[in-house]
Amino acid sequence: MANKIKELLQSGTVGTHVEIKGWIRTKRVSKQVVFLSINDGSCQGNLQAVIDPSQISEELLTELGTGASIAISGNLVTSQGQAQSIELQATELTLLGSAPDYPIQPKAHSLEFLREWSHLRFRTNTFGAVFRIRHAVSYAIHNFFHQRGFFYLHTPIITAADAEGAGEMFRVTNLDLLNLPKNPDGSVNYKEDFFKTSTNLTVSGQLAAEAAAMGLGSVYTFGPTFRAENSNTARHLAEFWMVEPEVAFNELQDNITLAEDFLKFLLEYVLKNCQEELTYLQQRSLHKTDTKQQMPLLERLNFVLEQPFARVSYTEAIAILMDAPPNKNGTFAYPITHWGIDLQSEHERYLVEHHFKKPVVVINYPREIKAFYMRQNDDGNTVAAMDVLFPGVGEIIGGSQREERMDYLIEAMQRINVPLEDLNWYLDTRRFGTIPHSGFGLGFERLILFVTGMENIRDVIPFPRTPGHVAC
Repeated sequence: MANKIKELLQSGTVGTHVEIKGWIRTKRVSKQVVFLSINDGSCQGNLQAVIDPSQISEELLTELGTGASIAISGNLVTSQGQAQSIELQATELTLLGSAPDYPIQPKAHSLEFLREWSHLRFRTNTFGAVFRIRHAVSYAIHNFFHQRGFFYLHTPIITAADAEGAGEMFRVTNLDLLNLPKNPDGSVNYKEDFFKTSTNLTVSGQLAAEAAAMGLGSVYTFGPTFRAENSNTARHLAEFWMVEPEVAFNELQDNITLAEDFLKFLLEYVLKNCQEELTYLQQRSLHKTDTKQQMPLLERLNFVLEQPFARVSYTEAIAILMDAPPNKNGTFAYPITHWGIDLQSEHERYLVEHHFKKPVVVINYPREIKAFYMRQNDDGNTVAAMDVLFPGVGEIIGGSQREERMDYLIEAMQRINVPLEDLNWYLDTRRFGTIPHSGFGLGFERLILFVTGMENIRDVIPFPRTPGHVAC
């Protein structure tokens, strides 16, 4: 079995005979020596191999270009260069796959260009760093919940329920779209469909997770979700991943504490285990002249980790924003004019970056701008909602204490025309042994965007799905 470059760079012993397999990043040729920089994806760093040109034919040397895959063996020696401490003195080389006309040459490429080659961009320094960090955060998520006695729940991807009540769902059907069965009134007869009813891809696993929490106590989902929102912004995807814990007997303040502990655990894990990748991404962002980040990446992560989160009501937040200089001088793109308005990213970032100068949790939003399942407060106007706001991105988590009272829940569903019969099973969780309970949702790609300092959410998911784009 070939040695991993990560292990060799960390603890490789000079004089050891090793074999590595990977892809050529760069090649330098002189009369006396050939230098190959090789990466196998295990880490950010490359291992330099040094070869006597007399050992390889002219034809083979021509094929040893950027993108070609090779197996190479030899002895680890002390490097004569300053960029690395060891290098591989090659004694044997095998070309595994040539790469003529490889499109990603060792030069600066725009992220827009690399999105056109999403199936190859994993081999670049930037995307290697992003997706190793994505893996580390995924592992840390499971680790956090496992340590705290949560059970990992796989909620359905195909569902008949719209958890958000927004209607932006992808329909699932095996009906012949060119010959749809119809009812006498001209509507589609879904009784002829596979599930005998109208079904969609899920926008959230929350409702199913609530049901599970009623018997298992503490559960979480971590899976794909789908939104048919026709938006081509740098913050939206049609397919993305969500982390959604639900906890029996937790009330709103318990929920906030869980969210803060969760986020800090993830950031601490990444800072400890992905230093090389984070340093590279920070240097990349510092070299960009058009970056919108106001703090270097590592400073931003530590800013969140070290600060206790501020907790403020929506009403207090609106008062702060109405009095804020950007609102008074008209520089907010969306002016704050009255209580009841939904907060935009610019408002959320102002609260975090300028007013409180720390992460912020906004609670008790107007019921009219929040989902039907959130618990109504005693004032009759607000619900026990919570949004966690971060620098640079605004909302990173949204959650609430759930409405456990049957009559309040039914009234909220009827108010926004959620069919009671479609969610009768959900109402059963209130009919039989209802309890206070809470949960939240974390958009996984939104978190990775924050952790990596990338600017476009399409660059933190392996194969982005957006309006008009589903290739590879």
